[in-house]
Amino acid sequence: MRRGLLGGTFDPPHLAHLVAGEVAYRDLGLDVVTFLPAGYPWQKADESVTSVENRWEMTRLAVEGVPYFEADDREVRRPGWTYTVDTLSEYPDDEEIFLILGSDAAKGIRTWHRWEEVLDRATLAVAPRPGTPREEVARGIPRPFVWLNMPTLDVSGTMLRARVDEGRSIRFMVRENVWQYILDRGVYG
Repeated sequence: MRRGLLGGTFDPPHLAHLVAGEVAYRDLGLDVVTFLPAGYPWQKADESVTSVENRWEMTRLAVEGVPYFEADDREVRRPGWTYTVDTLSEYPDDEEIFLILGSDAAKGIRTWHRWEEVLDRATLAVAPRPGTPREEVARGIPRPFVWLNMPTLDVSGTMLRARVDEGRSIRFMVRENVWQYILDRGVYG
């Protein structure tokens, strides 16, 4: 089994997440891409994060109907801070794991909890992000990794939440069912 793990706050899950998953699936010959919303992301302890229930439901909706995408709620259900190393330890040893993440997150991998163990268990598959030069990323990752061949998409959860808060549309920056969920429940304002 070749599994891509794409984790994050998913506040909300947007098209850059989905494109990264699609490119990783195709380029790396994955069997499945698992989207894992972080329950309690320790690196965002000082930030306001949307409820775990809303982030889980939006993630579930975002991957709906794509046969090789799945949403996994193990980090949402786990009490306490969410650490990738704990999640990786829950997958069978015979699975080849590719950890899909944006270049902004990848360049800071050495700040992660037990980062050496993360890199021992998974190969990083890095998606380009605006404002993060490839050279900085390469300097920050001390092991071989894969660059995903995808366009740089200037979409972020921060930008999308601000747009909704300002009364502006985010339609087509998230999947239609996610957009409708945000509207119906007033998730961001």
